[in-house]
Order: sequence, then structure tokens, then C-alpha cells
Amino acid sequence: MSGTSYHQTGSGGPEDAVCQYDGSRLWFRGPQRSLDTPYMACVGGTETFGRFVERPFPSILEGKLDRRCLNLGSLFCGVDALLRDTGLRSLLSGAEMCVLQAPDILGQSNRFYKVHPRRNDRFLAPTDDLCSLYPEIDFTDVHFVHHLVSLLKGHQDARFEVVAEDLRKNWVGLLRELFNSLKAPVILLNLDVRRQSDECEFGTDAQVPVSAEMLGAVRPYCLDVVDLFVNVSGQSEELEDMLFGTLQQPMAEHMIGPAAHRKIAETLSRRIWDLQ
Repeated sequence: MSGTSYHQTGSGGPEDAVCQYDGSRLWFRGPQRSLDTPYMACVGGTETFGRFVERPFPSILEGKLDRRCLNLGSLFCGVDALLRDTGLRSLLSGAEMCVLQAPDILGQSNRFYKVHPRRNDRFLAPTDDLCSLYPEIDFTDVHFVHHLVSLLKGHQDARFEVVAEDLRKNWVGLLRELFNSLKAPVILLNLDVRRQSDECEFGTDAQVPVSAEMLGAVRPYCLDVVDLFVNVSGQSEELEDMLFGTLQQPMAEHMIGPAAHRKIAETLSRRIWDLQ
């Protein structure tokens, strides 16, 4: 196994500890855990990682279930990273059960644009299809998928629905492919993270939510689906309970806090006990 490292983000908090496992190029929430004894795997993006909180929901879930829960949360991890990282897939297949946070729809390469293979929030390039659909847009200064979507939606015409529909279909197909490739049963955790439109750099217009139809399309491929809403700390007065450096408050306000993590762990633990 690879070891534990630290990201110098300035907070000095425990969320700075990250680790890698053999075969994977992704950085996960530390500390590194042994793979020699049975484990559950909690995999996902920023919320699973638990940025700026001392005990993210996988840690709380471990106590509630009295079984080892590996936190395989990785910042900005989308469906592309989940599916293409062979080391991560090996970790998931070796688990007794997986809790998979439903990935952001925008963080995937598709017919219209390409994303970074590990940092799936990063926009690499438009395809010819996108350039043909929006010939008036210069994509040179676009570096993130949420910026891209905000730019496309800003034209306020029917063209964006063509892109959005392709993203939805592609997301469903990639998740089905992921579920079929895993040996362990999977609980899909769909987190609806509530925030005000002016709290995000690009606002809620830069979002494409996971729909009930999309969840229904992948439900037969997993053990269960847990649909849950949580508020970011800036909405829930949890900011004082979070761990961040002087310059990190704007980022921390956009993250879910300790109470939200406890809510997720409580909901998951009840559902898992019911399934046993």
C-alpha cells in the first residue's frame, strides 16, 4: 500500500491527511487503513471526503455499525475517476459492501466536452459537437465544468437541453457500467446539497441535478438507493464547528458540516440494518 501524506491547505486540520492505495492514482481521505481484514467502502467526492470536518460520515458510520468503513472519498472525484481508476475499482470489489455517493453529473467526459481523468471538475476541451452547437463561444478561458455550464446556460435558449440530456444518459450508462464491474453490493447515496444561488461562484444555474428518473434507471443495478438532502454550513450555522484556516472560510461555507455528516451516517446505518 502507498502511504499517508498531507496537503498544505493551511488549516492544519485532520482533513489535510490524505493517502493513496496501491494501483490507484487518486488521493483519499487519510489515514490509510489496512486491507487485511473485512471492510465496507464509502466512496465519493468532496462530501464523502469530509473537507473541514473532523469526523466525516464514514467514520461515524463505522461506530454505528461496529464494522470497518474505509473512507474512499476523493476531492472532485466524478464518475470518470470512479470508473477508470482500476485501483479504486479493486478496493471497491474487495469490500463487503459499498456506499457510493452519486457523482456530480457534470464531472464526466461526454459527447460535448472532456474532463481531467482524476480531477473531474476540470474542463479540458470542447468537442467538435459543442463548438458546432455554440459557434459564438470562445472556450479558451474556461477551466472548470461549472463555469462551462453557467456559460452555456447564460444564452437562455433550447440548446443547453441537448447537452443536459446527453449528460443524463451518459451518467446513467457509466454508473450501470460501474455497478456491473463491481463484486460487492452497492448502496447509492444521492445527496441533494442545498445552498443559496449566490453562495456558489457560478450559482445554481451551473447545476444539472440528478433526477428521479435517473435514480430509477440505475436502481436495479444496486442494493438500495438513499436519497437525502443536507445543507451547507453557510446555511446551517455549523461554520463554527468546522476546521479551517483563516483564508478558507469562503470554501468552508460551501461544505457540509458535522451535523450533516451525522444525519447521513444515521440514515445510512438505519437502512443498512434494515437490509441485513
